[in-house]
Amino acid sequence: MRFSLSPVLCTALAVALAGCTPSPPPMADRAASGDTRQAEDVETDASPQAGQGSVTIGGEDAAEDVQRWTPPRVDRQGRSLAQLRRAAEQAFAAGRFYEDADAAIPLWLAVQEEEPDDRQARLGLQRTRQRLQQQADALLVRPLKQREALAEASRQALVLLTLAPKDEKVRALQGRVETAQRVVAYNRAGEEDLRSDRIGEDGDGAIGNFREALALDEDNSRARQGLAAAESGLIRRAEDAARTRDFASAGTWLAEASKVRDSSPTIADAFERIEQIRAATLLQLRDDGLRDLATPQGLKPAREKLAEALRIALPGDVVVAQLRERIDLATHYGSFRPGQVFSDAMRDGGRGPQMVVVPHGGFQMGAGDAEPGSSDSERPSHYVRFDRGFAMAITEVTVSDFERYVKASNARPRATRRGHSVVYDERSGNFIRRSGVDWRSDYDGGRALGNSPVMHVSVRDAENYAAWLSEQTGRSYRLPSEAEFEYALRAGSSGRYPWGDAGTPPPGSGNFTGSKDVSPSGRHWHNAFIGYGDGWWGPAPVASFQANAFGLHDMGGNLSEWVADCWHASYRRAPSDGAAWFNPGCRSRVIRGGNWANAPEQTRAAWRQSQDSDTTNARIGFRLVRGI
Repeated sequence: MRFSLSPVLCTALAVALAGCTPSPPPMADRAASGDTRQAEDVETDASPQAGQGSVTIGGEDAAEDVQRWTPPRVDRQGRSLAQLRRAAEQAFAAGRFYEDADAAIPLWLAVQEEEPDDRQARLGLQRTRQRLQQQADALLVRPLKQREALAEASRQALVLLTLAPKDEKVRALQGRVETAQRVVAYNRAGEEDLRSDRIGEDGDGAIGNFREALALDEDNSRARQGLAAAESGLIRRAEDAARTRDFASAGTWLAEASKVRDSSPTIADAFERIEQIRAATLLQLRDDGLRDLATPQGLKPAREKLAEALRIALPGDVVVAQLRERIDLATHYGSFRPGQVFSDAMRDGGRGPQMVVVPHGGFQMGAGDAEPGSSDSERPSHYVRFDRGFAMAITEVTVSDFERYVKASNARPRATRRGHSVVYDERSGNFIRRSGVDWRSDYDGGRALGNSPVMHVSVRDAENYAAWLSEQTGRSYRLPSEAEFEYALRAGSSGRYPWGDAGTPPPGSGNFTGSKDVSPSGRHWHNAFIGYGDGWWGPAPVASFQANAFGLHDMGGNLSEWVADCWHASYRRAPSDGAAWFNPGCRSRVIRGGNWANAPEQTRAAWRQSQDSDTTNARIGFRLVRGI
């Protein structure tokens, strides 16, 4: 078989075959077979330098020009046959078989020239041939330094071919060497193509060379690694295109990469990475568009980002649909929509609390004159209208949320500075002041879990947290007004309780005082919702219970919450637009919403209570709102 090689392959193959150039014919195979006749083409003194030569093989390979090895000429002057034999044995023992005139094979051949029937020389040559065959076989399968190993195996094969040109094992070895040389040449050419970024997706380049190598040696690991590298190169092009938002080209490059190897798992992984890039790009466009919508002239740039998102998105992409819907709703909700859940990015790389957009609308605030358990401070009932929606935190601020603020700002909240707060005492069943309690503490003074609502915080602690979060996000966070809180708590209902007029909460609706609740030591509530139990004595982790119709958790239970208003003894002259009723310098503030230790009448939707602004205890927490 003849191979047609490219110039690059020829160059590489020439390097692999360095030192094997043609020259006049050397000695025939007499030495290998033990033939005692002098060959007609025995090397003369005028022959080329030892180690070079060629021979033309007859028969079916009559036209094949094969590289040959010429034995170095041994200087026999003053050396007896016995000395030559000893020198040959010593060279054989030292592993020096053919390298120079003092190697085993040239010395045995020198013995045969004087004694063609020398048995020791014949056996020595046979042993050396066997050893060379073994060495060449081992070199051809050596995984490291293949180029050097192949060059050595090639020289050994030429030596064997010179000694025994008709030996089937020798001819097979020579064929394997030639195949390995071609494989190495193809691999080196493919690797050079890779370095020059000629991957070969168009049929030329690295892929073609590595496939030629595998056609010669289907198990060649170097060629398989080369194909894997070519595949990786095409994947890299796909990912680079995706990062420049050219997802059409990314798909094309990935399709080309999928043709390189059968069932390659890296293609599926690359597809996932590209889709992650697409998803991240769409999220970035959406977030940028939303930020545009929050500015006075942001509608036009937001629409431009929507057009870009539509260009790169797959049909039906949810993120793009969100941006489109936000733009449609911008006139009513800025860049948001009713019921939308979101969180703002923070400067420290994190995300703010999850918020939900409360729809605009109106409601009747306060208690009616005949409502059981109500007080004058909850009257007169009056209509409040919100012309624009607002966003409210889905849950109360957690211990982990507050810890982030304390560490980032080096804050010292009120209970920390004071050194104590009010906790529930299991032994007495009462609320008592205990030293060493602050925002890190639970309802009983123990260590609170990270997802527990933060307690033992004053209203100023809550306002300071809101100011820090505003600075971190660039958005305006604050405590809700009293009207916003009741509007969100009722969530469209107008009953006595957050869930309606039923005297017992629905199962799983919140953390309230129930007759089935039991303290760690077996205590029960004296004044509780009969037949109700929520499984908690003390605050539960946020969002442990069902959300209300607006998607808010724990509005009527778990912890009572600080709001922005100052305390007023009634609603006379209260704002009708839902704004906070605040007097600068006031010390009496308002808490809203029932808590885990409240009596049933204190769980009503209209219930409100005055608290000193420095108050901290195990029953009060807070959540924030944000303008949209």
